[in-house]
Amino acid sequence: MSKKQNNSKARTRSIIRFICGLAAVACLGYFAVYVYMSDDSSSNFEDLSKLKDNKKVTVQAKPVVHLDAPEDAPPVLEEFNALLLKNRNIIGWIQIEDTKIDYPVMQSMDEEYYLDHNIDQEKDNNGAIFIDSDCSIWPRSQNIIIYGHNMKSGRMFGSLDGYKNKDYYDKHPVIRFDTLYDKGKYRVMYVFNDVVHEEAEVAFKYYQFIDANSAQEYASNMNEMKERSLYDTGVESNYGDSLITLSTCDYSEGAERFVVVAKKVE
Repeated sequence: MSKKQNNSKARTRSIIRFICGLAAVACLGYFAVYVYMSDDSSSNFEDLSKLKDNKKVTVQAKPVVHLDAPEDAPPVLEEFNALLLKNRNIIGWIQIEDTKIDYPVMQSMDEEYYLDHNIDQEKDNNGAIFIDSDCSIWPRSQNIIIYGHNMKSGRMFGSLDGYKNKDYYDKHPVIRFDTLYDKGKYRVMYVFNDVVHEEAEVAFKYYQFIDANSAQEYASNMNEMKERSLYDTGVESNYGDSLITLSTCDYSEGAERFVVVAKKVE
């Protein structure tokens, strides 16, 4: 092998090492930024939780700018006053004990907005927890559909698929969901995997069940979800009950969504 060939190979190895070094630095940089943003976001939500308990702030304007609240809407709960000054798209708070799920809940007429924006209205891949634009907290829809990303970090609804296991349900049977106007505890009824159907496809679409026009229609929706449920919780529901449906992405083969349905018990 000639000296020229040796020099060429040496230069090639040097270039490869340089490129690998840059790649390693870039990966470490990305990881550092990810950890920083995750920690910063966690701190932000802790601050929001404290802000929620600040009852010394009075809000006199309409609480949700995108919705025309009826004149007969009850007073906003005091713990939301400070939060509403921060963002008037807040409609409530959701919390499941001993999990990372402890977040403000948003609503926007642009249903895709909070897929990639946070409560500060900044671009954020974590997005925010938000309800379907067709749902109403006053007068209250029978079923309020709540969306959140299934983040690998466990953020947002990243821990929701724990409900795939009955043992997890046994430890977390209750979901707390407070709106601007009332507090609520909800008992988990059904958990199931599902897909998003074509618009023209004739099929049960859980994401379209918001208000039933009759007891028969309500029972039909309950039966559809009960048949899909991964296990029997023993919790039943009747026409007139208030429900919440938590929906997130599902990475299981053949599924697109993971859904948890709960009824208000107090």
